[in-house]
Amino acid sequence: MSKQFIKDLKIGSQVQSQFVVADVKELSYSAPSKSGEYFIKLLLGDVSGTIRAIIWDRSMVTEPIRPDDVLLVSGEINEYQGPQLVINYFQKMKKENINRRHFQPSSARDTHEMWCSLLHVTSEHVKDSHLDGLLQGIYHDQSIAERFMLAPAAKTIHHNYLGGLLEHTLEVVEFSQKIADLYLEKIDRSLLITAAILHDIGKIEEYDLDSFTFQQTHRGRLLGHISIGAAILREKMKEQPDFPATLQLALDHMILSHHGAKEWGSPEVPQTFEAFALFHADLLSARMKQFSQVLEKHDKYDLPWTDWDRFLGRRVFTGFHPKNED
Repeated sequence: MSKQFIKDLKIGSQVQSQFVVADVKELSYSAPSKSGEYFIKLLLGDVSGTIRAIIWDRSMVTEPIRPDDVLLVSGEINEYQGPQLVINYFQKMKKENINRRHFQPSSARDTHEMWCSLLHVTSEHVKDSHLDGLLQGIYHDQSIAERFMLAPAAKTIHHNYLGGLLEHTLEVVEFSQKIADLYLEKIDRSLLITAAILHDIGKIEEYDLDSFTFQQTHRGRLLGHISIGAAILREKMKEQPDFPATLQLALDHMILSHHGAKEWGSPEVPQTFEAFALFHADLLSARMKQFSQVLEKHDKYDLPWTDWDRFLGRRVFTGFHPKNED
């Protein structure tokens, strides 16, 4: 059976294909005559996008449907506030029989080239021997390096694909370099670049790389990537002889404060020049990627405004199109 991709589905399309469950909810009918009855609302996905889906007949569901399940579904695309797949049959698929490339998006950039770029940045800009030794310890730890190259930077918001963490890290490094160039006398470049490389390293343990939808691990849910990352680095610092306590404190602070505010998940707020620079470099990479992904998703529509994006808290203006001008 050939794969039907979500991007190619249109109103009226007959569907028989595999999709991964990104979200699932059981909802009650609003009609008084159906009080106490339920239907299933799904968000299905593949590498090309996501689509809302409905199972009206609750009796079809003989075992729970969970996020990350892959379903073979039959149904039709109807119109309800946009395309919606009405499912009339489904069955769960065994993951060993699934082509993962249909469901796990990956960075458009070559992973090997990005990794080489990271090594080059380290050799060119990290001149402190202790920090260089820490980074080399990370790079030569195969279990860390392999996950660093594969992990996403997030589940949904930005750089949410294989290689996304590495791509995001390089962007944060590049923004950090620009900031360091502007404040040569005030910033420790080696420290800032090292922290930029390592700020999200906890994400290698936060997300399950075997999950099609990058579900969080138990450790990721319980501790979060900031705490996990700080613990990884403290262990690696112990492997470096005579790692200075002041340097460890400075790097610890940058990792723990890089989200910028306690309400955004930082145990502390940035209180050094390097930490403040890292926070803004990280935020800029994330926000610009969010904007970019919203525009990419909207690109097939000849409309001047995107749909409302709940993460950015706005619609994005895409430019004037002659047929849409008032």
